[in-house]
Amino acid sequence: MPDRPHLTVLDHPLVGDKVTRLRDHRTGHREFRDLIREIGALMAYAVLRDLPAEEVEVETPLETTTGLRVREEDIVLVPILRAGLGMLEGFTAVLPGARVGHVGLYRDHATLQPVQYYFNVPRPAGRHFVVVDPMLGTGGSSSATIKLLKEHGARDIRLAVLVACPEGVEALERAHPDVPVFTAALDRELNENGYILPGLGDAGDRIFGSD
Repeated sequence: MPDRPHLTVLDHPLVGDKVTRLRDHRTGHREFRDLIREIGALMAYAVLRDLPAEEVEVETPLETTTGLRVREEDIVLVPILRAGLGMLEGFTAVLPGARVGHVGLYRDHATLQPVQYYFNVPRPAGRHFVVVDPMLGTGGSSSATIKLLKEHGARDIRLAVLVACPEGVEALERAHPDVPVFTAALDRELNENGYILPGLGDAGDRIFGSD
């Protein structure tokens, strides 16, 4: 698909190596969890590259100087349950002071539409929201989560996923053209069952060993 201003595909050999290992059907759930956590940490740098930082004065052992400080408490990480929890650990490793909200959605396998069952998110005023979920397939769950956040009052929202496909990217752009998308890989297509190809299987099952 053509380049889109709201889509960033992370072109880094470390990310590419870890995604390749995620795809391998021989990768067990323990290694799968570790890899997702590591990719999440690497993605955090790109996703939050334009995050505001304030200039502060500090005393080094030799003199006074100035540096930058990020208000981590103004960042809200929102994993889409349950698979988004796998990426959350990587982001919190980089941003231990960030707040965390949770949105619970599951996909109806007959209609492929998201069904909400849980929403608990900090107050949005002045905060930057990062939605994390391994897969951007149909775009239904991500779009529904972003809609809920906007209804909650959130204005600065971005989406971080491991694997996306053109159909999902286009669906999200139609629904939320103001939300930038960051992905570790852009795959070929969806199959008739709504799974990304070549993909990496059901991320939730592989994270938690329930496959």
